[in-house]
Amino acid sequence: MTSAISIRVQPSQLNLIDQAAEVSGKNRTSFMLEASCANATNVLLDQRLFHLDEEAFSRFQAMLDAPVKDNPALRRVLNSKAPWE
Repeated sequence: MTSAISIRVQPSQLNLIDQAAEVSGKNRTSFMLEASCANATNVLLDQRLFHLDEEAFSRFQAMLDAPVKDNPALRRVLNSKAPWE
């Protein structure tokens, strides 16, 4: 099932969208849907706030405060020269 989305735009905005859609080889609807979905995905992925109850926050904080475990493989990678050097 599909749904319609209706928005009001200024003539200059419509012209800009139409030009970009044409350059992209898409129609206005496809261009706007792709751009909107890409931006929506970025907004959701960029969320930095998350909520934890008190018990979960205490466990999370304990993990952050715990001493770092030795990781020989990681230490080896960090101490090696980059291939381009």
